[in-house]
Amino acid sequence: MIGSLRGVVVDRPSAGEVVVEVHGVGYRVSVTSGAFAALEPDAPTGDVLVYVHTHVREDAIVLFGFLDADERRCFEALLGAHGVGPSLALAILSSLSPAALAAAVLDDDIGVLCTVPGVGKKTAARLALELKNRLDVPLPEERGPGGGLGSSADRSAQAEVRAALVELGYGPEEIRAAVEHLPEDGAVEDLLRAALRQMARVS
Repeated sequence: MIGSLRGVVVDRPSAGEVVVEVHGVGYRVSVTSGAFAALEPDAPTGDVLVYVHTHVREDAIVLFGFLDADERRCFEALLGAHGVGPSLALAILSSLSPAALAAAVLDDDIGVLCTVPGVGKKTAARLALELKNRLDVPLPEERGPGGGLGSSADRSAQAEVRAALVELGYGPEEIRAAVEHLPEDGAVEDLLRAALRQMARVS
């Protein structure tokens, strides 16, 4: 099994795929959107290190690549969840960082998970339940003020806004763009109005 590749990115044959050349051998790797943006051919930084999950199928061996070990661990945890294949797991990590995914799971934030293309409410609820036992998620009392996940009140308010936008029929990309511009704190009603105003400006 291939666990990592260190070499030069020589090609990006299609969206979400890169070719990493190691000692004259090119490995075609499926990557997250973040990794795809970062791994440019002939980058001035030279060699890159890609963490790899080797997925063996009856008809093919597929390599999935990540920029760090945390992403790979999350990917493998997602594969262990019922009904989650490599494509959906990659889509989830293209939309959510490991920290954001862990926070959503810990807080049962179905709205965040529903922003991922291909994840509906039932799938999101199942993921939130199953991943609690698979992700290395810190308990609430272990997350200090500097833990980087925000206060529980802020997360709860933003989760309600996302859920409301899902109910109103907005798509994942629209919700993600609107939430990025929300104030850090405030009442749910105010945050929702701000999100709707942002959507109106974009449209």
